[in-house]
Amino acid sequence: MNLATAHDYAWIRTSPLFRHMMEGGYTLTLIQGRSPREVLRAMEAEPRGTGEGTAGLIEADDAHRAEADDDYWDESYVAGAFKTPGENGDWTVVLGFDGGLGMPCAQTLSEGGRVVAHSSNGGKPIHLFHWFENGRVLTTFEDPSARDGSSPDELVPLLREIGFPLTPEGEHDEYAPAVDGKAAVLALAERLTGIHVTESLLQDATYEMGPVPEQPAEKWTGLVIDITDAHGERLHKEWTYEEIAAASDRARAEANAPVVITCNEPPAQDRSERGAGE
Repeated sequence: MNLATAHDYAWIRTSPLFRHMMEGGYTLTLIQGRSPREVLRAMEAEPRGTGEGTAGLIEADDAHRAEADDDYWDESYVAGAFKTPGENGDWTVVLGFDGGLGMPCAQTLSEGGRVVAHSSNGGKPIHLFHWFENGRVLTTFEDPSARDGSSPDELVPLLREIGFPLTPEGEHDEYAPAVDGKAAVLALAERLTGIHVTESLLQDATYEMGPVPEQPAEKWTGLVIDITDAHGERLHKEWTYEEIAAASDRARAEANAPVVITCNEPPAQDRSERGAGE
């Protein structure tokens, strides 16, 4: 039985590799039953041969970014994938220094198996975890006390075992000892995959590599403003895309309308009085 806890991943805080991952942003994805080539194909990554260790992957990613147009913010990156044994067979590990964008095809790749991913967006306080299975998002969270997905509470006992400060109901337990959240997420990934991620596992692997193209932006359907002030007064307002577009069109029409300047004549009484005075 796998009994990994956050303590088993204390190495991340002294690891130069993990520091690089956190500073620039990363996504680490573990995919069951898929080959590295199959995963890269699903990511639409153009094959670029292999790289030895994370040093080779970082070098390839840096070279790719150096070729980018300085006048355009390009979110493409080089991903590296390798095969490793895990629970119930072989898994593919994918590492990308992608700023924490995540793998859009992860849900599809989980068809008939399992995908576990965690990420950080590079220095900013956003650290995400996703568990996919059979084409569904079972559990996802940034804060483990605020989970989402089709089975948001299924992992609560496991989260508590690993060290997350949660009550049996899955809420934040203010009396529980603090835990290194990122180390705990790696332990959670190991519990779900059977893969013990070490610095040497990532650093010494031979990666199949390929640049992943920038993903098209998702079309937004609305806007929500939800603010609670210091006095507990809440403002909640929702606008649909159509409402915002219509308001935008009205504002544009008003801005483009011709400006009419009129010269107002004084009232007749004022004119007569002025004439009499003259």
